[in-house]
Amino acid sequence: MLLSKGLEIEMYTGTSDGQIVGLSERIVKDLEGFVLEPDSRNVEYTTVPLSSYDRLLCATILPRHNLRKYLQRIGNFTLIPGSTLSLGNSDRFYRSDLHNLYHSYIEKTYGTRVVTASIHINIGINDPETLIRACRLIRLEAPLYLALSASSPFLDGQITGYHSTRWHLFPHTPEHVPLFKSHGHFVCWTEEQLTRQTMQNVRHLWTSVRPNGDNRPYNLNRLELRICDLIVEPIALLSVVALLEARLIQLIDDPSLDPLIHSQLSPDELLTITAHNEKVVAKDSLTAQLIHWRDGRRIDAKSWIQELYQEILPTAKQKGFSCFLNPIKRILRDGNLAQQWIRKYQFGCPISLILAQEIEAVAKLEEELEDKLCQSLLVA
Repeated sequence: MLLSKGLEIEMYTGTSDGQIVGLSERIVKDLEGFVLEPDSRNVEYTTVPLSSYDRLLCATILPRHNLRKYLQRIGNFTLIPGSTLSLGNSDRFYRSDLHNLYHSYIEKTYGTRVVTASIHINIGINDPETLIRACRLIRLEAPLYLALSASSPFLDGQITGYHSTRWHLFPHTPEHVPLFKSHGHFVCWTEEQLTRQTMQNVRHLWTSVRPNGDNRPYNLNRLELRICDLIVEPIALLSVVALLEARLIQLIDDPSLDPLIHSQLSPDELLTITAHNEKVVAKDSLTAQLIHWRDGRRIDAKSWIQELYQEILPTAKQKGFSCFLNPIKRILRDGNLAQQWIRKYQFGCPISLILAQEIEAVAKLEEELEDKLCQSLLVA
């Protein structure tokens, strides 16, 4: 059996030349399955938990297909790739719900640093101790997933020097989050943060990865990877999901992969390493020079991902989903979206044209996938 997988997908709306326009209030009112973000310029939808990759692909595409048709109808709008306000207006917050007190807190405390688009990947793990163990491992390897997904090299019409400007700017809250030793440790720590108001509610834990469930922190049933930039190409997105699932199956089968057992370094050293790795990956993505959590050796992100790919490949083959890993090799060869955009920019292509070309290419790809794959799957 494969693990269940669900996606939370945030996307910007706007015009075909890349200008972002806030439409979320209208979308949420008129379309089912979409929810508000604090700023009206992006909107979120969530897929139901699914084990099948084919069905997950269509669950990703079909809401977007319906949203595209709606956006065309209300004013020839479209969906904008990238994870930051690439062409501008990061100096102003456009509230989607003026009466939401949590949104008010977010605007006042963090401003537009949170007005980003991203992918949150949820993988089902029902046993709480296994889940906490999985969070320890994936937190230390989360920078690798950011390296694959980086798609935010621009902000306010300028190149920023970061491949993931989103993760560079995004507030990581609370300031210090330990490697949780057990479910009980997570419960006690969360209750303490709520008492001290370093967290406003149980959702206010903004780290690269966190335990999730319907009654946090007590009832948990999934790992949520939150570090990824928006992976706008559906097939590439599934490859990152497959890499994560294979790694988690490995850990479930072999609990000794737990960093508290498998690493030569102390928990404090592991936290220092992962903070360093997240920072340098936000800047340089696949070319970033990282520190490996197992033994402290230096390794670039691309080489580490190649090692991880070979390590998890037998597991993915045994479970029957290794074909979905193939796009990882293409990303490593051609670069992530941020690297592709930076190359175009360095060759003299304006940012607005880079976005317009990507908007058109992604819309065409989604239409082809919906026609060829999703319709036949729905009929079947």
